[in-house]
Amino acid sequence: MATIIVLFNLKNGVTTEDYEAWARETDLPIVRGLKAIDSYDVYKATGLLIGDDAPPYKYIEILQVNDMDTFGQELETDAIQKVASEFQGRLADNPWFIMCESLS
Repeated sequence: MATIIVLFNLKNGVTTEDYEAWARETDLPIVRGLKAIDSYDVYKATGLLIGDDAPPYKYIEILQVNDMDTFGQELETDAIQKVASEFQGRLADNPWFIMCESLS
C-alpha cells in the first residue's frame, strides 16, 4: 500500500470557509469513492507542538492507496480531473504531493 501526503496552503484570496466547504462537499466524497483509495482525510494544522511559530502548511491530506495502477486510471476520469483542476487551479498554492511507504 502506498501513502500520499499532500501539504499546502491556500492561494491568496481563498478563504478557509470556501476551501473547507469545497473539501467537505466535493473533494472528500469523490476521492473517498475511488476504488484505489482505502482512506482519505484532510487535516487543518492548528499549531506546532513545540514553539509559537505558525505551521509551514495550513492543510495536510493523507491518502492510503491500495493499488497505484488503478489509482492512475481513476485520476484520468472526468470527475477527478475536475476536482484536481479546482484544487490546483483555484484553491491550493503550490501543493506538495509526497509519496511514502511505511517502515513497519
